[in-house]
Amino acid sequence: MTEPADTSLPLPVFRPEEQVCGNCKLWSPHSVDERRGWVGPCRLQSSRGMFPPSAPVCDKYAPRGTAVAPAAQSPSRERAARSVAPVVIRRRVADPNEVIDLDGLNMTREELMDIFREASGLTEAPPLAGKWEGGTVRLVPGNPELQAKDLPIDNLFHKVVMVRDRLRVLEQKLNAHPKLSDAEKVEMQSYITRVYGSLTSFNVLFKDKGDQFVGAKGDE
Repeated sequence: MTEPADTSLPLPVFRPEEQVCGNCKLWSPHSVDERRGWVGPCRLQSSRGMFPPSAPVCDKYAPRGTAVAPAAQSPSRERAARSVAPVVIRRRVADPNEVIDLDGLNMTREELMDIFREASGLTEAPPLAGKWEGGTVRLVPGNPELQAKDLPIDNLFHKVVMVRDRLRVLEQKLNAHPKLSDAEKVEMQSYITRVYGSLTSFNVLFKDKGDQFVGAKGDE
């Protein structure tokens, strides 16, 4: 049991080199214990309660007379040396003809990328034939009392190209479909070819022949 500090009882004195809590600036005298004499708490480890100054030191020991107790210092962060060397990233060259399985739907990597580019609008639009640039299409109703409507050829050409691109995506998905037989694919492909043939009238808008619609011989 502790009593109020008895100033008549001198504090124990230790040699400076002794590793005891009485030489640590974190320990402070508080009161006199009947059996142990002077006891006091540690400012950092209050959970230890009251203990005499002769207790052995811990890793937080800070000798009296030091400017700053090591334990009171905020832990310093060692800054890792920053490398200035260039980072080399090795990328695997993808094979455009590699077949990818998409939950049973097989298609080549290039076909899949075409779908992504078409869906995101990143496909490069084919050029309009020079003679049509800035032109208009006039829709004249049979009733002369009704007003004609002018449509910029650029707008019409854009819609035609969108139809062409979606047909190509449909054709790719059809050819890669895992549940269709070869005979079914050929039959459905013939319908797509006929659609191409029905659109060959718009080939006059394309500058490059390679961008035009190609249907069956009898449909062109």
